[in-house]
Amino acid sequence: MDARIKLRNTKSILFKALIIFLAFVITLPLIVVLLYIIKMGVVQVNWSFLVHAPTPEGVAGGGIANALVGSLLMVGMSAVVAIPVGLLAGIYLSENPGTRLAYYTGLCVDILQGVPSIVVGIVIYFWIVKPFGFSAISGSIALAIMMLPIVVRSTEQTLLLLPDSLKEAALSLGVPYHRVIMKVIVPCGFAGILSGIILSIARIIGETAPLLFTALGNVYISTKVTGPMDSLPHLIYFYSKSPYQDQIDQAWGASFILLMFVLILNITTKLITRKWNIQL
Repeated sequence: MDARIKLRNTKSILFKALIIFLAFVITLPLIVVLLYIIKMGVVQVNWSFLVHAPTPEGVAGGGIANALVGSLLMVGMSAVVAIPVGLLAGIYLSENPGTRLAYYTGLCVDILQGVPSIVVGIVIYFWIVKPFGFSAISGSIALAIMMLPIVVRSTEQTLLLLPDSLKEAALSLGVPYHRVIMKVIVPCGFAGILSGIILSIARIIGETAPLLFTALGNVYISTKVTGPMDSLPHLIYFYSKSPYQDQIDQAWGASFILLMFVLILNITTKLITRKWNIQL
């Protein structure tokens, strides 16, 4: 009997050690990538790097202000389009889970979430860029399409976790249905919805392929959304191929800035979900 217990304990210890080892193997590539980007990029970042536009090729100095402004504008416009539509669709799916329309809508959302980003960029190129030209608006539409499924599903799953008693109590007091949704249900699930929104922003902020076909890029600081505009992923993509060391260094600095954005957004999402005990 003692031998069996010892054998069982030994197997348990070995299995736990294997799990710990595999967990370390999974996280090792992430650690290596993070450390390498931090090592190469942090030395390039300073105030001048953040507030100045790029210099001509072969000229030292310059910064990534044009890409920072472009990324913030396009992500902001994408959020303005995707968040309201995603919230409404998520509310509908959570309130009507058994209907045929909800079924096909959810199916379309799942398919859209799996569409490669470059395919989205090509579609927007033929739909918007060819008729109207390259612009930040077309880039924002492409990013909004990629952002939409995450907002829809996070809203739906969060609202499904809420107890039916909340809605029933409000309805029993004579509150109109639309006010129950907007004043009771949505505020109660606000933390989970906000987490999904932050996660969707973290998803699109580093996308390059759609912007290659839509926003094109711009070496100047521009806030004209009807014209070409640069972004951090676009700048990194082109500067990494440059024969000039200054531009390669700027690509590393931009990579570090983009990495910090994504890390902050993902950590914020984890903190919110942990605080409110939400499963996304």
